[in-house]
Amino acid sequence: MKRKNAKGQEFKVSSAEAFRWILRYVKQKLAEQFKVVAGIILYLIFFQILVLGTPILDAGIIGIGIVMVIFGLTLFLEGLLLGIMPMGEEVGIQLPQKAKSRTILIVALFLGIAATFAEPALGVLKTAGSSVQAWRAPLLYVFLNKHSALLVAAIAIGVGLSMLLSMVRFIKGWSLKPFLYVILPTMMLFSILSLFHPNLRNLLGLAWDSGSVTTGPVTVPLVLALGIGFSHVASQGSDSSDGGFGVVTLASLIPMLIVLSMGFALSFKVPLPTGDVEFFSPENPKSEYVFRDRGEMVDYAISNASLPAQLTLFDGQMQGLFDYVREIAQDDDRIREVFGSKAGFGEWIYHFGSEDFKEEFAHIIADDAEQGKNGAMSGFNFWEYLWRNFVSAIRAIVPLTIFLLALLYFVLREKLRRADEIFLGLTFAIIGMTLFGGGIELGLAKMGDQVGSNLPVSFTEMEVPGGTRMIQGFDESLVYQSLTPQGETEEFFFLNENGKPAAIVYEAENHDPVQGVYRYIPKRGPLFGKGKFSMLGIMVVLIFAFIMGYSATLAEPALSAMGITVEDVTVGAFKKTMLIQAVAIGVGVGIILGVSQVIWNIHVFYLLGPIYVALLIVTHFSTEEYVNIGWDSAAVTTGPITVPLVLSMGLGIGGQVGVVEGFGIVSLVSCCTIVSVLSMGLFVNLRRKRLLNVMPESPSEFEAEDVAA
Repeated sequence: MKRKNAKGQEFKVSSAEAFRWILRYVKQKLAEQFKVVAGIILYLIFFQILVLGTPILDAGIIGIGIVMVIFGLTLFLEGLLLGIMPMGEEVGIQLPQKAKSRTILIVALFLGIAATFAEPALGVLKTAGSSVQAWRAPLLYVFLNKHSALLVAAIAIGVGLSMLLSMVRFIKGWSLKPFLYVILPTMMLFSILSLFHPNLRNLLGLAWDSGSVTTGPVTVPLVLALGIGFSHVASQGSDSSDGGFGVVTLASLIPMLIVLSMGFALSFKVPLPTGDVEFFSPENPKSEYVFRDRGEMVDYAISNASLPAQLTLFDGQMQGLFDYVREIAQDDDRIREVFGSKAGFGEWIYHFGSEDFKEEFAHIIADDAEQGKNGAMSGFNFWEYLWRNFVSAIRAIVPLTIFLLALLYFVLREKLRRADEIFLGLTFAIIGMTLFGGGIELGLAKMGDQVGSNLPVSFTEMEVPGGTRMIQGFDESLVYQSLTPQGETEEFFFLNENGKPAAIVYEAENHDPVQGVYRYIPKRGPLFGKGKFSMLGIMVVLIFAFIMGYSATLAEPALSAMGITVEDVTVGAFKKTMLIQAVAIGVGVGIILGVSQVIWNIHVFYLLGPIYVALLIVTHFSTEEYVNIGWDSAAVTTGPITVPLVLSMGLGIGGQVGVVEGFGIVSLVSCCTIVSVLSMGLFVNLRRKRLLNVMPESPSEFEAEDVAA
């Protein structure tokens, strides 16, 4: 194998030496991603086990998912550097020089769209759909499930339009401020109008989050490559010196308007939020639109709704419902499709089955305990996850690649340089995105949801997630009575757990005397303080959230790179360490506000609105360079690791405290980061002005001072 030295001379190395170089490089890249992922994951595990006292459920699957994330993100980022970014940079440099303005605008539009489809963090929005109840937020459920592809398309169109507007801005030499003065009030007007529509109100959190999710490892480098290249050409002969900053800002704002606009169009087709019985009632025909077909609607009702709601789909006939469930029970794949697992099927039988029905499927109930011993790994199909994410990776990477190649060959008339490296990079990107997508689903999303589901135990009593179990051979003779200090009678029984007997409160509705089964649902909390909602416990959760956001941001490699760029642009006035601390503090405060709005069920716009009004004021008093830097800094806070964890954690907390949805944390993180960086920029400018004011204006002043001395 041949290599070049520093003078450009070729020399030969052995295959063994080349392999050692490659292995050393791979180890270095894996170590970088391990540092990013391991720190925050260990912090979450430490908090859940040692502080909350709750074991990690499905630890084996989560472990596999985290390993997939590390290897997948390493391969994906390396694939970007080798395959996609060289083509993107070539387009960014050559396009402004060779193409007309109209062609550039069309390319910018479609490049933004194609890059968004390849963004790995968008996959977490699809996994979030399972946590939303269809009858409580029909429009939100449609976007996250039936029309998840439409949601991604809406976000992609928003990014494409933002790229187009950015190119227009560079052509005209316009400041970013006027765009913000128009777009932000428009966003707030849309949001205020949406508050008065029940379906759009529930969609607002997702709409605000959608812009932040787009600014990831694919979109940001590509839009910056085109923005910097075009800005350089457009600024020749002018005073503009924004260096291409500001493109990412528009890419994170405009998608919100597109998502809300599409939501408004679809709102006429879906029913209003209601109870599950009214939702599935024949008098509510719009409900069927929420699902792909009636069969999916019936399956969803059986696995998620109450028994009265289920019966509305069978004309109130219990026999019709049982016959439908019997058909499901004949196929293991259908059982997994409808109930998730045989354990879920057993839960349904226990809750809603008649005595004859329970007897018919007694073996299913008995299998629950055995499946609990085997764990979730017994029904885990790794290759199914891998294949599904491989198909998604092909759909995301290949269209973007074809688009970039078409630009190079047919528009720019350029040959593909280092084609072997580029195609190797594309292979790495596809494999990496496959592993990363599966890792998000199996590892990060599960971990975030689990931590979020367990956090409320700090401040309130709650059922332990995943702790429900069926106790076989239960008999009423095992039940004892006790007196409370108020003289009231309570019933309890002893349960031997891990060799130690524990007193358990007996609840008659959980006992099935025919089958001799007791459904035990352990409850815990509050761990800190007393009362229904312990303020001490909430403070513990908020401190946890701040530390998580602050430390995760410090580990983002993109933040360090941006800090170096900002220090160069500001000629050392805005130090790299100042930017890192400003961003990290902004993220921490944003997560605190996000978790607070979920816990107290505050609509996210009531927090976002005042912050963005303050942002407009701070933006007005900030210089152009800091406006571009500050607004773009939010992009580094929404990386491929942070977004899945924060979204899943918010949805997990929301599910436990009973809110409709838990979106909005990511958007609060972004806007708080901008406030923090712009405020730091104002401080830096103020300090610089003070230094300039106290400095002598001419050498004669030095002489005067010396004479006076």
